[in-house]
Amino acid sequence: MKPHERSPQTDELFRSRLDEQLNMRHPLVRLAALMNWPEIERSFSVHFTSGRGRPALSPRLVAGLLYLQHVSDASDEAVVNTWLENPYWQFFCGEQYLQTELPIDPSSLTRWRKRIGEEGVETLLAVTIEAARAAGLIKCSSIDTVIVDTTVMPKAVAHPTDSKLLERSRQHLVKLAKDNGIGLPQNYNRQAPRMAAQAARYAHARQFQRMRKTIKALRVRVGRVHREIARKVGELPGQMQAKAKDLLARTGRILTQKTKDKKKLYALHAPEVECISKGKARTPYELGVKVSLATTLKEGLVVGCRSMPGNPYDGHTLDETLEQVGILCGTDKKPHTAIVDKGYKGACIEGVRILMSGQKRGITKRLKAMIKRRSAIEPTIGHMKMDGRLGRNPLKGALGDAIHAVMCGAGHNLRLILAALRLYCARFLRTLETGICWLLAFAFSVIQNSALAR
Repeated sequence: MKPHERSPQTDELFRSRLDEQLNMRHPLVRLAALMNWPEIERSFSVHFTSGRGRPALSPRLVAGLLYLQHVSDASDEAVVNTWLENPYWQFFCGEQYLQTELPIDPSSLTRWRKRIGEEGVETLLAVTIEAARAAGLIKCSSIDTVIVDTTVMPKAVAHPTDSKLLERSRQHLVKLAKDNGIGLPQNYNRQAPRMAAQAARYAHARQFQRMRKTIKALRVRVGRVHREIARKVGELPGQMQAKAKDLLARTGRILTQKTKDKKKLYALHAPEVECISKGKARTPYELGVKVSLATTLKEGLVVGCRSMPGNPYDGHTLDETLEQVGILCGTDKKPHTAIVDKGYKGACIEGVRILMSGQKRGITKRLKAMIKRRSAIEPTIGHMKMDGRLGRNPLKGALGDAIHAVMCGAGHNLRLILAALRLYCARFLRTLETGICWLLAFAFSVIQNSALAR
């Protein structure tokens, strides 16, 4: 059922409103006034077509919780519990009176993400760009020149080793057989975990020959369970049979993949995870998905953020990223200038001037300063990973990668806006304090002069 406006309850008519109790100069209160909530409600209401059932939650409540989650780097449970304790968070999410009960169950945020999809979270990112423009953080001309770079968004998966993957596959196969009444001659519940642990100990002791022998024996036992279930999978009902075939296909990939294979499976529950190397000394390889990021030249505001599954070449992602920038900023035109690093060598887009770091030909002093400014995107990525949630993606599937990447960009924009509002508030208080001191000094001098005149 479509969302409906929440009307005040009878007992709320005798309580003070939040706007009468809170400091209306608080950055979150001022940020709430800058956000285009009607656009969010219009975008979210498209996903409700049924006229039956319980009315849906307020789109502003859900959007506000998603925003606050990525601003403060909180989990679903933490953001809901903090909302209950923080009246400024409640005001930001559209509440008029202080609430003393949890607004939603944390699992509702998962269902809302699936419902709105990538298009819905792109609307949330576009609203933050509009709010930054309304706050004076960026100008309309700031969108014409952007910095583009790629990074890796790590997935919430364990470090993949052959012994761990084989043991996890065996556990899932045994559970599938037990839930559906498939008899197994042996499930190796006692033997296989010991072998997986022993293989890890041999690797730590650098006894690689014993480690390979143990992993080979473990692979034989997992293969037996795999073949036994594959022979009896036809006895299962249709829906469960499809689920079992998918699990058997993933386990088969783990059983047959080699060290040098290109299309390896690194996590049983997340087949979309890729092993990406970005040339870092501290992390030579990262397990996740590539993300393309675009920021404004001077302000560092995120105007484009999109996951790029398949680990494509950086130069092939530039056109798609600039197209997203035009859509999110409401111009439907690509930026005039894109500043990139040497990883985009060979990229050429009609109507867009591409400036690359290290470029010498046809470079003036102004263009040289712009190219030198390209490295400003690196601390932006660092802040999004350390202060935001880009450092580890807990959402499942390729859709989870796309949603999480866009929301990380929205969270970074809100942190920039809040920092600017706090700075403005501090300057206002300093100016007000100076003015009050000047008035007091003037009044004191007037009183002193009048006393001397007498």
